[in-house]
Amino acid sequence: MISRAICFFAVGCFPLVADDWPIYRGPNHDGISKETGWTSKWPASGPKRLWSAKVGIGFSSISVADGRAYTMGNAKDQDTVYCFEAVSGKKLWSHSYNADLGRLYYNGGPSVTPTVDGNRVYTLSRFGDLFCFDAASGKIVWQRNITKEEKLRQGDWGYSGSPFPYGKLLLLNAGPAGLAVDKMTGKTIWKSGEAEPGYSTPYPYKSGGREYFIFSSGEGFAGVEPMSGKRIWFFGWPTRYGVNAADPIVVGDQVFVSSGYSKGAGMFRLKPGEPEELWKDRKFRTQLNTAVLIDGYLYGPDGDSNSKAYFKCLDWKTGKLQWETQELGFASVIASQGKLIVLSPKGDLMVGPASPKGFKAIAKAKVIGGKCWTVPTLANGRIYVRNAAGDLVCIDVSGK
Repeated sequence: MISRAICFFAVGCFPLVADDWPIYRGPNHDGISKETGWTSKWPASGPKRLWSAKVGIGFSSISVADGRAYTMGNAKDQDTVYCFEAVSGKKLWSHSYNADLGRLYYNGGPSVTPTVDGNRVYTLSRFGDLFCFDAASGKIVWQRNITKEEKLRQGDWGYSGSPFPYGKLLLLNAGPAGLAVDKMTGKTIWKSGEAEPGYSTPYPYKSGGREYFIFSSGEGFAGVEPMSGKRIWFFGWPTRYGVNAADPIVVGDQVFVSSGYSKGAGMFRLKPGEPEELWKDRKFRTQLNTAVLIDGYLYGPDGDSNSKAYFKCLDWKTGKLQWETQELGFASVIASQGKLIVLSPKGDLMVGPASPKGFKAIAKAKVIGGKCWTVPTLANGRIYVRNAAGDLVCIDVSGK
């Protein structure tokens, strides 16, 4: 059987199942799907709803691989990891464990998206419960609590970054610049310290023919050599409450970062020691969900969940604002075939061409209600959305 492991760095190597979505922000970790054939020509009533489920309070998005869909939620002080049949919504397995809801200034519940790597699924609770499951059966391969065992300090809202498989390692945004465990056994390989991490997912990039990852903390961003944990560079990016949650974006030797709470965005040129600042501006303040980069332009939300938020387009090179709209507001976004797929904070799903001239929806439908802060997933002609209360909906955009 052909391996379905995630592949990022080899030249010319793309995911073998391009229409799966096995990790947060997709197989290339950029929020962009290479899937073709899906349609934005919806009937007036909206796209067909295939199935729905209740998964508990939380903000974990949906990962999809090998015909199965995974997510997490909390109910009655228990976290539950769910595995559904991706087409029908039939529950294949679930695993629950004691976990406080952790309601602090928002709904609470788990924020980490499950990661599928081959025949295994990795999950991390906001309090450090790290699990490795058999993807098909849900059998626990190994488990541990990294917070207690490694004596780590968590941010106020717990862990939020998804586990990232790299070779024999599983990389976690824990500690000030990451933590690596053996993905087969869970044994710690290296750790960066005990200080609080940020809330983003480890981000892969390549420089000078070598592979590195970016980890956030509340104080800034660090470039790390993944096999050893050696810190290559660091730049300060202190944000109120330590919330550096949106993933960075790298092109060549340039890295873009953006944070909420009026912090703003910046572009840096990567180099050992301390990267060089190229530009910085407060016009793009991404509190949670990362922007997408398409043809030299960034598209994403500006503003916090409790403020008047905008959806904006910025020029990658200069940071110049191209357009802004309140129609989308505090929305989450992915993209495919040159189109933005946007979920509004109230559950309106919109599709429109990615253009620096403005956004015009060519399809729009109310697909779910409640508070929607979680980024949607596109996989195999289906879009998966959820809200904070735990309502999960799968809709058909296959055009069949």
